[in-house]
Amino acid sequence: MKLGKKAFLFDLNGTMINDMEYHLDAWYHMLNNDLGAGLSREVVKSHMYGKNDELLVRVFGEGHFTAAQMAEISREKELRYQEVYKPHLELISGLKAFMDKAVNQGVLMAIGSAAIPFNIDFVLDNLQLRHYFKTIVSADDVVLSKPHPETYLKAAAILEVAPEDCVVFEDAPKGVEAAWNAGMDSVVLTTMHTQEEFAQYPNAVAFVSDYTNPVLNNLF
Repeated sequence: MKLGKKAFLFDLNGTMINDMEYHLDAWYHMLNNDLGAGLSREVVKSHMYGKNDELLVRVFGEGHFTAAQMAEISREKELRYQEVYKPHLELISGLKAFMDKAVNQGVLMAIGSAAIPFNIDFVLDNLQLRHYFKTIVSADDVVLSKPHPETYLKAAAILEVAPEDCVVFEDAPKGVEAAWNAGMDSVVLTTMHTQEEFAQYPNAVAFVSDYTNPVLNNLF
């Protein structure tokens, strides 16, 4: 692992908060019970990357829903997720101390997430985290979502930090692929995927279950 990174770029869901099973539940019921997709839980999980409308296109095909219908489905899914997850909303263990250390060490921080602002605000405002981040890149801020590198390259550009001086915190293979495409190392949170699922990504420099792992000290 390279030392002395200048910026930490965080995915949000599954990386800062351990909520991906709640998203999976919400999508599973929405796709099957509301929209009649007839998908197994594992197949739904395999589609959970990128923007919500991209997920709907992957499942149902181009043109099945209008943009307005997809926006409505997306918001309803997120409302259901938030209602169930809110009583459990908390940072992954050790993250607050890790971010405080980053602030003290002068490391810049940003969020690069495929989530819509409605969900990002839900986390940042309920946990009072907004002050940690110099910028937030959401689904609404990019044309191409992960695994395309746009999300992380845009965050790095706003921070005025070279890609090689950033490390990305991710929980999903497609997110680590986005970091690789951006020329960035990645630390993987094994909240929903196993280490073996990242074997093809040479930029995955560490695997941790939470932010108390001492290997993270090497980033400073």
